Amino acid sequence: MSAFKSRAERFAAIEELAKTKILILDGAMGSLIQGLGFKEADFRGAHFVNHNMPLQGNNDILSITQSAAIQQLHEDYFEAGIDIVETNTFNAQRISQADYGMEKYSYEMNKASAEIARAAADKYETKSAPKLVAGALGPTNKTLSMSPKVADPAYRDVSYDEIVDAYREQVLGLIDGGADVLLVETIFDTLNAKAAIFAIQTIFDERGEALPIMISGTITDMSG
Repeated sequence: MSAFKSRAERFAAIEELAKTKILILDGAMGSLIQGLGFKEADFRGAHFVNHNMPLQGNNDILSITQSAAIQQLHEDYFEAGIDIVETNTFNAQRISQADYGMEKYSYEMNKASAEIARAAADKYETKSAPKLVAGALGPTNKTLSMSPKVADPAYRDVSYDEIVDAYREQVLGLIDGGADVLLVETIFDTLNAKAAIFAIQTIFDERGEALPIMISGTITDMSG
């Protein structure tokens, strides 16, 4: 059970904690999942035995099919002393999930991922040591600023509105699952970042509640 009655109460505590120490975010999730050695059957679990496309490598779906293992990874980070844990949702929007034919499960996997992370955080949280869940929104596997076709610079294989809609669905799942912060993570395209922030803000406006937003970026120079 959480040590706090609301997000607002938890944030008041984290603001006090931040006055005395640097808050520590967790580390990589993908490499830890690889270390578990899951096979195709593990990714499918009992939920997606008959799915018509391979699922191995779709780490985000493990929040549904192998939830105990994902929660244990979060708990291992808390044991190491972190203050903020990221959800297992780097590729959990419908655009990236299309590679696996799992678009319609985007909301479900984001909500489940946030719930798992919150459950892990609640085990370690105390009044003097609040633990935050950062809902992770990855960059997608598409770019709005550049054409995927060298010979056709004006071509785009995804629209701004499609990116916004995908992020909206993801944000709804993360908030409903209990995320305290939204983290636009490892973004490499500023237009994608704009779409993510716009999607987040529309949800905030609709619900009359705002959460903090964090952004981490990847800088690409002339060398690639």
